[in-house]
Order: sequence, then C-alpha cells, then structure tokens
Amino acid sequence: MKRDKKEQIVREVAEKISRTQGLYLTEYQGLNVSKMAELRNEFRKAGIEYKVIKNTLVRKALLELEQGDKLAEGLKSTTAVAFGYDDPIAPAKIIRKFSKTNDALKFKMATIDGVVYGEDKLVMLSEMLGKTENIGRAAGLINNVVSSVPMVVNAVMRNLVSVLDQVAKQKQ
Repeated sequence: MKRDKKEQIVREVAEKISRTQGLYLTEYQGLNVSKMAELRNEFRKAGIEYKVIKNTLVRKALLELEQGDKLAEGLKSTTAVAFGYDDPIAPAKIIRKFSKTNDALKFKMATIDGVVYGEDKLVMLSEMLGKTENIGRAAGLINNVVSSVPMVVNAVMRNLVSVLDQVAKQKQ
C-alpha cells in the first residue's frame, strides 16, 4: 500500500474516532467469511460501523487524537474496530451476544467518553442501559411523576422530545 493511501486511511479513521461515542476493539481470528458477514450485518442493523483496519494505521489515527496510549495495548494480533456513533453501549451488547456462539470473536477493549475498559469489562458494558432504554425510563419517570395532570404530561413530554431533538441536532 502506498504512503498517500495509508495517510488517507489514517485521516478517515481519525475522523470516525472523533465522531464515535463508543470505540470497541475485537479480535476476529478464526471467524470464517460467513460468520464475519453475519457479525457485520448485526452491527449494520444497529447503526454501528465494523471495520478491519491495520493496527499501525489505527495506532497512528489514535495518536493524532491523543488517545493512542490508552488503547495501544489492544492493537495486537488481528483487530477489527466497531464504531458506535449513536449508542456507545450497543456494540458491547452485539459483541457479547455473538461471542456466546462464536468463540473466535474476542473482545479486547473499548473506550467510551475517554474511559478505557479492558477485556474483563464486556459483561458490565453489555448490561448497561442503552440510549433508547434510558430515554424510555426518563419518559416513564416523568409520566409517573405528573400523571395526575394529563395536560401537564403532554406538555412535559412534548418539551422533552423537543430538547432531545435539539441535542441530537447539535451533536450532528
């Protein structure tokens, strides 16, 4: 691969990392083509990008974003990267579910909001509530608190949806 192509890949990976809410490193050695396609389809359904990228190129992209030292130890052997743009917990749920029936997929580490989680934290991450589950719980709490006044509930829910919509637009 030529140097300019490598530099382009590093820039693309750095851009993806800067947009992601959750970055997961996995080892996929031993997965056959059909199993890898099945895993990619699961990620795609959840809006997660899953790429096999050379370790050296990922390391350079991480160093550009000053996160290389945190994840460098996970960049050994074969590495595939899951970029969770909308929900930082969704990749953990998919990795855990898929690895139960496919021993070849191994979780290496993840970073969410600058916090690095090692390979022993997959179960904890996968059991956390995702974005939609948290929104549902918040809506349920608000509904329970103000359920005695239906008009207030409608106004509060409408305002909550408006605020969440504005936050989503700002993040884009």
